[in-house]
Amino acid sequence: MTRLSVEMLAADTVEPITSAGHAQLGIAVLAGIAVIVLLITQFKLHAFLALTIGSLALGAFAGAPLDKTIASFTTGLGATVAGVGVLIALGAILGKLLADSGGADQIVDTILAKAGGRAMPWAMVLIASVIGLPLFFEVGIVLLIPVVLMVAKRGNYSLMRIGIPALAGLSVMHGLIPPHPGPLVAIDAVKANLGITLALGVLVAIPTVIIAGPVFSRYAARWVDVPAPDRMIPTRASEELDKRPGFGATLATMLLPVVLMLSKALVDIIVDDPTHMVQRVFDVVGSPLIALLAAVIVGMFTLGRAAGFTKDRISTTVEKSLAPIAGILLIVGAGGGFKQTLIDSGVGQMILDISKDWSIPALLLAWLIAVAIRLATGSATVATISAAGLVAPLAADMSTTHTSLLVLAIGAGSLFFSHVNDAGFWLVKEYFGLSVGQTVKTWSVMETIISVVAGGLVLLLSLVI
Repeated sequence: MTRLSVEMLAADTVEPITSAGHAQLGIAVLAGIAVIVLLITQFKLHAFLALTIGSLALGAFAGAPLDKTIASFTTGLGATVAGVGVLIALGAILGKLLADSGGADQIVDTILAKAGGRAMPWAMVLIASVIGLPLFFEVGIVLLIPVVLMVAKRGNYSLMRIGIPALAGLSVMHGLIPPHPGPLVAIDAVKANLGITLALGVLVAIPTVIIAGPVFSRYAARWVDVPAPDRMIPTRASEELDKRPGFGATLATMLLPVVLMLSKALVDIIVDDPTHMVQRVFDVVGSPLIALLAAVIVGMFTLGRAAGFTKDRISTTVEKSLAPIAGILLIVGAGGGFKQTLIDSGVGQMILDISKDWSIPALLLAWLIAVAIRLATGSATVATISAAGLVAPLAADMSTTHTSLLVLAIGAGSLFFSHVNDAGFWLVKEYFGLSVGQTVKTWSVMETIISVVAGGLVLLLSLVI
């Protein structure tokens, strides 16, 4: 067993680092979260530093020795980065290949050529959902919004009628569907089955994105009627290229990791024998690391070479894709450190002890905790990681499907009401040229609809499955 796996095992079985009572622990959690919120919102501190300081504050308020708090934080940070760091990097590489090669433009243009009029909001949902699969939310916004603005301008559509469906598609993928960092970390924290979570996530995502996207956009367009701002419409990257990848090849490359992971889940269900050769093969090829690595390698040919990229140009694209994710990796890692500090201080056990006498279902409790942290910190990823750490003990006695639903409940809660402490809020405001009030009436309401609808569907599924 490697040193890393020993540390990860220790992270799950460690004795509490403090003997504080429930009241003191509860105050410590609130104080730790308050410190993070204050540092991010008032002092404009980077989320990585805020989470690090907040973790230390949590330990201090809980009466834990400083050395043990530091050990908990670093163990959690290391385990989280080891678990999802490589996946984040591979996702960034795939996204950059997609953007630079003109593959994203190819998908957009193909679908737009076949859609028009009332079908356009549905086309935008489809584009955003497909493009959002391998991309981070922020990357997806940067990639898609210029397209949204061009479509609105060229087709004389209401900006909100086109923009809200695109944002809904990206946001739902970000909160509910692996291999996005939030869902991956939650899956790891509660020991859920990735394939089953992915399948149930898609099941929840489809009706959620329809209601929050094309349906809600009708009302959003009436509430906020603004034209596409000319200053935000850039020239497209693929216009500089002599050729670009085909639609089929691009789509196949983007969907390859999802197909491989879903195949693994199906084989696990049908074969259900860990010693069987077929299942062993799919356990390897369907793991997130191999699935995304395969998509990146295939993408170098189907996207990079198809666009006429030389080996040096592909190498440069890969190199450029990794620099912007350093901050994301550190934030996700520090979120994992905060989560581990929560677990090691005994907060998870405290929630288990308190909630066992409540009549609130575990899934609803997970959703509410994620909502509270989302409203406080403004980060869906921080909310997902922290909530997963808090409710992990609740998953101990759950079935495989209910553990996956627990992940989705956390993901749904993490998207609730984006406001001024969320970077996504300001991205949308600036790109669409909206006021703060207009952004709240459109973007913030849309995020709340996603959270409530997805949370409700998860609870309904828990009654059926």
